[in-house]
Amino acid sequence: MISPPIVDGLNEKQQQSVALDEDINALILAGAGSGKTRVLTHRIHYLVSTKNYHVDDILAVTFTNKAANEMKERLSDLLRRPIGRMWVGTFHSLAHRLLRTHPIEANLSPTFQILDAQDQFRIIKRLMKENGVDETKFPIKKVQWFINQQKDEGILPHEIDAGYNFFVKQSANVFDLYEKHCQVNDLVDFAGLLVKSYGLLKNNQSLLEHYQNKFRHILVDEFQDTNRIQYQFIKILHNQTNHVFCVGDDDQSIYGWRGAKIENIQKIENDFKPIQVIKLEQNYRSTGNILSASNALIANNQNRLEKSLWTESGDGDLINVLNARTETEEAQYVVGEIQTQFNQGRNLDECAILYRSNAQSRVFEESLIKQNLNYRIYGGLRFFERAEIKDAMGYIRLIENTSDNIAFERIVNFPTRGIGLSTIEKIRSYANENQTNLFQSSIAIIDSLPSRAANALQSFIHLIEAISDSSKNLILDEKVDSILLQSGLMSHYANDKSDKAGSKRENLDELVTAATQYVHEEDNEMNETQGFIALATLDSSGESNQSNQSSVQLMTVHSAKGLEFPVVFLVGLEEDLFPSRQSKDEPHLLDEERRLCYVGMTRAMKSLTLSYASRRFLHGQSFYSLSSRFLDEIPKSFLNYIKNESTENSYQGYKKNTNVSNKMIATSDSIYSIGQVVKHAKFGLGTILNYEGSGDSMRLQINFQRAGTKWLISSYANLEIV
Repeated sequence: MISPPIVDGLNEKQQQSVALDEDINALILAGAGSGKTRVLTHRIHYLVSTKNYHVDDILAVTFTNKAANEMKERLSDLLRRPIGRMWVGTFHSLAHRLLRTHPIEANLSPTFQILDAQDQFRIIKRLMKENGVDETKFPIKKVQWFINQQKDEGILPHEIDAGYNFFVKQSANVFDLYEKHCQVNDLVDFAGLLVKSYGLLKNNQSLLEHYQNKFRHILVDEFQDTNRIQYQFIKILHNQTNHVFCVGDDDQSIYGWRGAKIENIQKIENDFKPIQVIKLEQNYRSTGNILSASNALIANNQNRLEKSLWTESGDGDLINVLNARTETEEAQYVVGEIQTQFNQGRNLDECAILYRSNAQSRVFEESLIKQNLNYRIYGGLRFFERAEIKDAMGYIRLIENTSDNIAFERIVNFPTRGIGLSTIEKIRSYANENQTNLFQSSIAIIDSLPSRAANALQSFIHLIEAISDSSKNLILDEKVDSILLQSGLMSHYANDKSDKAGSKRENLDELVTAATQYVHEEDNEMNETQGFIALATLDSSGESNQSNQSSVQLMTVHSAKGLEFPVVFLVGLEEDLFPSRQSKDEPHLLDEERRLCYVGMTRAMKSLTLSYASRRFLHGQSFYSLSSRFLDEIPKSFLNYIKNESTENSYQGYKKNTNVSNKMIATSDSIYSIGQVVKHAKFGLGTILNYEGSGDSMRLQINFQRAGTKWLISSYANLEIV
């Protein structure tokens, strides 16, 4: 029991967390929507106003600058005075402050410079060139990614054991050259801020003791997102005279792909003793049905720090589940529901569409544009505004029309082919003087260029001409696919290790799908390719992305972390998409996918719809899909299946029907149909892809979730229709 109450409006567990004994470490397991930020700021307020600590006695670590600024503002309001230079910030900003305070001890000058990612790339590229490292065998971005990955783990070049891995050995050599270059030139990259700060404390005992004594309380937000070097940074600052107060939720650990270690929050009880664990389980965001379904889903993860969210706000509506025939139909239904909500008085910005991959946004964007509904891509760009799509469209435009100077300038040296700025300036000058386009200008000036520049430009001209010749008789999607391959864009992004999730390659795949689904309106002005180019141009120049308008929110589930919306559509819940194909054979990756689904579901406040498509276009081909295993892990009592009542490809063809599963109607006398989900005693769940014959001799082609694709005779298979 806490007496007297610390803050009106805090529940018992929040009060307990805020007023915890100052001489003990704490892990606050704060479930989604449980008010963790409020607890953190009131904990600091409690220490300062009630326990008489000075603000300089406290170190508070957040994961974003936005969160740090919000915490400072709240603390200033609570304390009713400016908090000055209190140590509140991200890991990187606090590490930077530490190095600026003690540059000499860190072997830096007071004027050391911080490298951004582009500066780092240029330095690595130059060092590789100077030392004869072939970038065709060791792509620069891949080496850059390797270096930053080692730094996130707190590993230095001499600590790398390459074994027989030649790539690791060569990358470690470049890492060593790079670190020496940075040391000589007084440079620190983003990842190096933490590495150098940790080294500063580790190698200077008196300085370490100073900060251990200075920071009597160390508070860390989003502890589940810490990587190895961040964990080591907190651990080295902690001793027996100061105390840590860590807030986090292992069920919301979704950044393993960028170095976060979920085991950090799971091992904290052993590394920071004595420690008290308090669970914040009362949710102030979602209805009871949404929380119960989310609890049931995440309970399938092993080795989690168990907790169960609950609410006093009532059960609310059941969760809607939609099985659409295609991703286009899925988008039409979702946008139709949003239109209905809007017509009934709900603001558009109260509605969010969440997806696993950025590439999924395109069909929703098109449907929203058709309905004249404003939308915003949160944390990203509209599909046709994305750099990789603009690059691809640049090739398509130039091959269609060599007079397109904008397209020429975009792609003439991308991917990099040795055509420098001086060559491009000569091309421009000749074009201006002779009133011609840049492509014709390139052909005209080749003989006047040095041999190396001439060869590079000639190769580009030959490339454009070769692609034009080989693709002129292809249909649109085949042409786009061919251009992506021959241009080198696909291989370029395949080697782009900064694109850890592969979203750029997925977007290029989606461009092929867009070409496949493009319906050309025949007229005398544009051919099919020109019509597609016009669509892309209009889509990328629309005004529906303006943030000052009420807009439907579109984003990946990763981007939705920390946000909440009254109405949420979590789409694309299919095997190989969500969970992703890469995660299915790796238990720890599958667990993270499940946590990601949990995060998506718990963004919803009032209404949640889960949807999947039986058939989806990927890279210009149609694939049949199994519904996500995550749907099977949610008890049916929380779900409201939406039954297909119409053959029309329109959202109006659906109606809500509590606990009635969506069955596809067979197109023959057979009880089976393509797209139907069946269960086999040995092979488990599968989707019917095709069939041959009829009656007792009918053979079914079934794609089983675990066993792959098999042909079975229907009369012997003893299949159960799911």
